[in-house]
Amino acid sequence: MLKKKLGNFDYLLVFMVFCMAIIGIITIGSANRINTLDIGFNKEFLSSEFMNQIIWFLIGIVVMFFAAFIDYRYIARFYIPIYIFNIILLLLVLSPIGKSINGVKRWIFGLQPSEFSKIFLIIFIAVFIDKHKEDINELKNLFILFLLVIIPVVLIQAQPSLSASLVILAILIFQIFAGNLDSKYIKTILIILLPIVILVSIDILTDKYFFLGKILKEYQIDRIRSIVSFDLTTTDSSLYQTKNSAWAIGSGQLTGKGLFNGSMNQLNYIPYSHNDFIFAVWGEEFGFIGCCTIILLSLGIIAKCLLIANKAIDTLGMLIVVGVVGMLSFQIFVNIGVASSLLPNTGMPFPFLSAGGSSMLINMASIGLVINVGMRKPKNLFEI
Repeated sequence: MLKKKLGNFDYLLVFMVFCMAIIGIITIGSANRINTLDIGFNKEFLSSEFMNQIIWFLIGIVVMFFAAFIDYRYIARFYIPIYIFNIILLLLVLSPIGKSINGVKRWIFGLQPSEFSKIFLIIFIAVFIDKHKEDINELKNLFILFLLVIIPVVLIQAQPSLSASLVILAILIFQIFAGNLDSKYIKTILIILLPIVILVSIDILTDKYFFLGKILKEYQIDRIRSIVSFDLTTTDSSLYQTKNSAWAIGSGQLTGKGLFNGSMNQLNYIPYSHNDFIFAVWGEEFGFIGCCTIILLSLGIIAKCLLIANKAIDTLGMLIVVGVVGMLSFQIFVNIGVASSLLPNTGMPFPFLSAGGSSMLINMASIGLVINVGMRKPKNLFEI
């Protein structure tokens, strides 16, 4: 049985993910300027984000194999306990035991439950749609699904974490469309979205923010305002991160300045360079060719996942993989958009590249689930 599973194991997908994670570790090392530290068993080096990322990557490999070899259909049986556990974790974050950093309360026991919500909800939504695949287009079922998803989204937004909330909504959209949503609902959604888009556009163009001011916080509106009137020569402090990030990527030109030679990075002109703006560090040091390498590697991972989804033996497996695709592709798109100053700063990590233990664990576990789905093949006539 194990030999047969290993024969269906997707080594190419694992290879691409490992390449991305190793590139991330190298880039985080540059962002943390480990070239200026005494490499050895000293406290400063051992506690660096570089070492932490290596440890989380190694733990993530173990988690990936667990997720790959425990039948996803067995995991799916516990979708209700998984959902309840997710809600409990999010409530604990908002309780006195939750830890606040820089005015946001997202941590508990050193981990971010908002990151774990992504994979928990991928499983939950996939099972819900699979169980109601014959009547998923009934308004009652769609309303229940939306309500059950919006509860954790509201709890995450209360931390606040707009980026994680948007990722979960993206996962829902990807999975519900893959679950054969009736075209009449798609048309209805587009009809509803059209006036909203018009109102948002008027808000932005007139700089009044009457509509957006009702749903966004002041600092979030400032980020939108700064992108609309973006100017690389501005001295506006709200544009400090995105301006320097764009300068860093542009200064890399074709081949980059070389590892540890990015002046914007090494002189600490890019805040959160090891996390939200990791793409800018890579762009400055490895240039246009390096950026294209990352983008092509990301597309390769997403394409491989889509091929696995297309060949899945059941709807449940297909929906799980589509949820992972939605999670990864949305985060990659937004992270690159923010780093290149095309989108407002949302604090979105780049999967496998950005520093972060919770993010690495969830991304590796997600790839494990994708491999899990890919290893299940239809039984032939000679199998019992």
